[in-house]
Amino acid sequence: MDMTTNKTTFNKYPAYKESGIEWLGEIPAEWEVLKIKNVSRINTNSLSEDCKGDFEFNYVDIGNVTYEKGIVGTEKFTFRNAPSRARRIAKPKDTIISTVRTYLKAIDFISKEKSKYIFSTGFAVLEPINNKIIPQFLSSFVKSSMFTNQVDIASKGMSYPAINSTDLSNLRICIPSRTEQTAIANFLDEKTTKIDQAIAQKEQLIALLKERKQIIIQHAVTKGLDPNAKMKDSGVEWIGEIPEGWEVKKLKFLFDEINERSVEGTEELLSVSHMTGVTPRSEKDVNMFLAEDYAGSKLCRAGDVVYNIMWTWMGALGVSYQTGIVSPSYGVYRQKDSEVFNSEFLEYKFKSAEYIDYYNRVSTGLHSSRLRFYSHMFMGMEITYPNKEEQDRIIENIKTQSTKIDQAITLQQTQIQKLKEYKATLIDSAVTGKIKVI
Repeated sequence: MDMTTNKTTFNKYPAYKESGIEWLGEIPAEWEVLKIKNVSRINTNSLSEDCKGDFEFNYVDIGNVTYEKGIVGTEKFTFRNAPSRARRIAKPKDTIISTVRTYLKAIDFISKEKSKYIFSTGFAVLEPINNKIIPQFLSSFVKSSMFTNQVDIASKGMSYPAINSTDLSNLRICIPSRTEQTAIANFLDEKTTKIDQAIAQKEQLIALLKERKQIIIQHAVTKGLDPNAKMKDSGVEWIGEIPEGWEVKKLKFLFDEINERSVEGTEELLSVSHMTGVTPRSEKDVNMFLAEDYAGSKLCRAGDVVYNIMWTWMGALGVSYQTGIVSPSYGVYRQKDSEVFNSEFLEYKFKSAEYIDYYNRVSTGLHSSRLRFYSHMFMGMEITYPNKEEQDRIIENIKTQSTKIDQAITLQQTQIQKLKEYKATLIDSAVTGKIKVI
């Protein structure tokens, strides 16, 4: 089977009939259509109010479950300090499905290990109740887009759509005989496991490619391009050896701190993050903390280094490539001589691992997530660098190597998307009888 090109073909059932449901269309002649409440109980078990205060458990909230991987994390609580929504209990072979923020499609089949968890009341717990349906088939159908689309349609609310248990129980499911259900469940378990393994391998390859890219950048901006270059001691313990022709200087000899302010505050509003550096706020999906008036904001210009004092330890800094305004609490620094640095070299340098380690080491604060990196720390920091011409060559080399790696990553991401689409189609087709697996 070629999973990336989806060339697998399957047999059809000998005869089909109209299901009477528009979204479902035809189903095999021997199958029947029922409501969820005809084959499953919903939310029949809850954590007792009589629990001892020190009763400890692993809690699963909506954010701990993904459509692709099911339960991906838990939070440990005692009954005394647990969220009030920590109430749902699921047994082995039950299925959980999110009833709040239903667009997340937070669904999972409960194994023996997962049945030890306590779940948020934002989940519905489906428990098969009779011989009509086997648990694995119920779970597979609930994961199909045929079912999740029904949930979306029945959900109410725009920002946080939700569905109540009554409406969920009235949604439709089509089922074959138990023998066929077992065959379909086994088929999907085998095929989706192989697909998930293929996806995991590609995700691992992407991680390795990204790591390789960072290694290339890190080495280029700290050791240069010549592997045979003669090295010398930088004189700075945390930097170590550098190529013989490189300079070592404190930033106070290369930069001025800028406190230029906007008069009207009409310039482009910029934000600084560890992911994207200095970028226009308009390019980000951020609508919070917007002020009515930005007059008096700190002004930065193209080529300036900007950092978020509170998040520098995470790498929230970069070089601005345009004039704009930033928070008055940000640090803005301008080269004394604009011909010393290639801006891209400078940004890569300041975001390299050795500098991130330095920010973490010298930043001060009472809490690890609120460390602050002040002006005197920046100005007292050393930087090592070659001449401008070599910096230009380094950046060209990084771009060439990065382009090749980015293309390889894009290829793997495209293949992952195809595998996910194939998996979804396979589940839909099998649980609705569009293909015959036995």
